[in-house]
Amino acid sequence: MKKIFVALAAAFVLAGNAFAQPVVEKIGIYKCGLQPKQVLFSPDGKYIVLPLLDDDGFDIFSVDEKKIIKRVNPPNAKKVGFAEGLFIPEKNAFFVSQMTTGKIYEYSYPGFEYKREISTGGTWSKFIAYCPEKNLLAVSNWVSNNVSMIDYASGKVLRKIPTGAAPRGLYFLDGGKYIISLAFDGGVIEKFDVDSGKRVNKIYIQNAAMRHIVVNKANDTAFISDMYHAHILKLDLATFTITSKTKVYTNPNTIELYKDRYLFVSCRGPNNPKDYTLRSPSNGQIKIIDTTDMSIVGTIYGGNQPTGLDISPDEKILCFSDFQDAAIEIYRISD
Repeated sequence: MKKIFVALAAAFVLAGNAFAQPVVEKIGIYKCGLQPKQVLFSPDGKYIVLPLLDDDGFDIFSVDEKKIIKRVNPPNAKKVGFAEGLFIPEKNAFFVSQMTTGKIYEYSYPGFEYKREISTGGTWSKFIAYCPEKNLLAVSNWVSNNVSMIDYASGKVLRKIPTGAAPRGLYFLDGGKYIISLAFDGGVIEKFDVDSGKRVNKIYIQNAAMRHIVVNKANDTAFISDMYHAHILKLDLATFTITSKTKVYTNPNTIELYKDRYLFVSCRGPNNPKDYTLRSPSNGQIKIIDTTDMSIVGTIYGGNQPTGLDISPDEKILCFSDFQDAAIEIYRISD
């Protein structure tokens, strides 16, 4: 199988020193349910879970068998709207959110056996984060403009923190003392005290549409996708300042770190001029950024509206979803 070298050149040299660039080899494209919003590798790397925005649940794809082996239908499955998922290995748990009901559903892992539903108390619930130190779930509510803080053990909503308009990405900091929330319509990156709900810091960028946040292993630097400006932002967590930004392709969505250095970015591509929910006039791309200098070092050409993206726990496989094609693409990664 022909390998796709994602570096800008076969032998890329930066500042006089040769760097090993990620190399990807396409494994295949595989059909799935309608509008795969996110892709998540299971903690053991055996499966990829696909929450489906316009279908009745989430698909489970076997990495070994290279096929969908099961469709899981949570309660209220006919109301569709399954947006995001989260594995919590220490709880042997998997959660999926459903925007149309304001609920999250818990399943066992392994096994994907249904356990319970939790009402977030919010409207259009999307992203889910977990804090092990406080045994706390956080869920961003896109329409009610708040984040639900939920006790994992009881499923009780402890408080709802008001945020900028259309919160999405979340990340717990400092053992759960703080949480970062990204506002898609509000154009702000906000830092809140978890216990009090008080906002302690914010960054406002005019017209920005913040989507996803990931943090490096040292927990001192975050990377954030801004769909409106097509930027990837580098955030110093100690000073809470943007130190760098990189322009990528149109409508960057999900981001993921590889080897704690290279950032893979799914870029949906241009909106359909009639309605952004329709197929894009041209296909999307995956950009690869070397975070040491925030330069783009590679491109993978995807299908229509690449959206969800994840890298396997052993960092050997990349998966991303082509939202409008009802498909996922899988690549082998090496360097």
